[in-house]
Amino acid sequence: MKSYTQKDDKQYKDQLKERIKKIKKQRNAVLIAHNYQRDEIQEIADICGDSLALSKAVVDTKADVIVFCGVLFMAETASILNPKKTVLLPVKEAGCPMVDMITVEMLQKKKKQHPDAVVVAYINTSAAVKAESDICCTSSNAVEVVRSLKQKQVIFVPDKNLGSYVQSKIPEKEIILWEGFCPCHMRVHEGQIKQARKLYPNAEFLTHPECEASVVALADHVTSTAGMIKYVGKSKAKEFIIGTECGILYQLKKQHPDRKFYIPTDGLVCADMKLTTLGWVLHSLEYLKTKIQVPDNIRVKAKKAIDKMIEIPGV
Repeated sequence: MKSYTQKDDKQYKDQLKERIKKIKKQRNAVLIAHNYQRDEIQEIADICGDSLALSKAVVDTKADVIVFCGVLFMAETASILNPKKTVLLPVKEAGCPMVDMITVEMLQKKKKQHPDAVVVAYINTSAAVKAESDICCTSSNAVEVVRSLKQKQVIFVPDKNLGSYVQSKIPEKEIILWEGFCPCHMRVHEGQIKQARKLYPNAEFLTHPECEASVVALADHVTSTAGMIKYVGKSKAKEFIIGTECGILYQLKKQHPDRKFYIPTDGLVCADMKLTTLGWVLHSLEYLKTKIQVPDNIRVKAKKAIDKMIEIPGV
């Protein structure tokens, strides 16, 4: 029996890519991928980016079908902003543990405890939680969003680490934190960063604000994935320690091939983001699976929270 080789694997993937390209054109579809997706998914995507960039991209698309290579809350956001378009999530099981750490009922209870507070919902929330919130934010604009609010008291859901980072930048606000977190980013520890700095003394450390405060405190720059890619282009450094999900390495290496990048721990892998494969993307396009559509009674309210975020000048 002939063994399956890397050459065979490449040929198979190339065939899948060609089939995806063909049917994508037939469907008038756009393929959108988050920066944490597998390399081969980012390679065939029409648009790659972080949550903010992708949120804006879907608003302007002329495609009839949006294939969202990411997780459920991202596809929901696309549906909220494009109710008349077909939004597909290739793998219906692709979720986000942080999203599951807050429900509408839990948020309603918290709001009753703090009736004067404004609710800021991280984009990593369900459509229903967004609908119960006043305004949304992403990791790249959370500080600007909270700073723009007139209210002094802010219920920030669900990421306690991002909320703590916002608090450190805007001490005049009272940030009421939720006890949610990203399991992937919580796997990065202070000791790992210190060890990485010893191994790569000339490297700058870039980290995501979803990491713990002790890790963020060691960073040369704190930003979203898109912010990291942009920062590397401006930095004089040639080496970088990257404190976020390993999928970002594809874009970093692609856009900055003259730089070196190091991931401080093997734990920086989001299993949900890696569920999407070329095979699932093709299946999604062929059979229009799985359709994500947010009911109007939730969609209209959630859209108001997202629109308020997008309308902030400079965000």
